[in-house]
Amino acid sequence: MELDYKEIGRRVARRRKQLKLTQEFLAELVDVSPQYISHIEHARSIPSTEVIMRLAIALETTPDEFLVGTARHEDQRWRTISERLRGMSDGQLDMIENFITWVAERMGHL
Repeated sequence: MELDYKEIGRRVARRRKQLKLTQEFLAELVDVSPQYISHIEHARSIPSTEVIMRLAIALETTPDEFLVGTARHEDQRWRTISERLRGMSDGQLDMIENFITWVAERMGHL
């Protein structure tokens, strides 16, 4: 499965607007620039796994909503997982992303 970054951007923008947040306020919550939020929403930038997780927390949803269009609001495991990812280095996040991809491939989700 290849990710559609235009659709991811639209989903981020849609959720942000549902919560009546500005790009500036969301950027502050996620600790990125407002320009970067705009670039994500318009598919000019590809967000890292960490940024997707921080967006999910800030927008009170799960990464699923952005990546595949469905959310699991009732499942708080995402919040716990994303909090654990926050302090990790880029190398550690790459390793986790590779592991998730490996598991998904074996389960037939990619």
